[in-house]
Amino acid sequence: MLDAGCGTGRVAIELARRGHHVVGVDLDPAMLDLARNKAPELAWIQGDLASTGISSDTGERRLFDAAVAAGNVMIFLERGTEAAVVTNIASHLRPGGVLVAGFQLSDGYLALHVYDALAERNGLELEARYSTWEGAPFDGGDYAVSVHRLTG
Repeated sequence: MLDAGCGTGRVAIELARRGHHVVGVDLDPAMLDLARNKAPELAWIQGDLASTGISSDTGERRLFDAAVAAGNVMIFLERGTEAAVVTNIASHLRPGGVLVAGFQLSDGYLALHVYDALAERNGLELEARYSTWEGAPFDGGDYAVSVHRLTG
């Protein structure tokens, strides 16, 4: 799994604890230092989600079954990079892989219909949407967790 915008590693560490192989990517070196200190056995990469390529040991583009962008990652991106970020994350998914992203829906930030359009342009189809990470049905409120699956 790819933890996109992993920060201090909270999500990646929990996913690893549950048996998933996880790679965390974040731009902030101080947050990555905290993640590395908590879980040095995991792979932590400092990089921009808009452009960082993740390679396998053989140098090939690494593909994941799932990518998670938790903690409002999509609205904390540098303005104008959202399309590049979705494109880059999608390029690291295996066919049938999912991108799960949760973020606040507030004026002045990334709108849900814009995010959906960015996902669709990258071959990602909306599979499910929730109001919480616990799976409460989406009610049109101020937070959405979206599950998009890569087709093809």
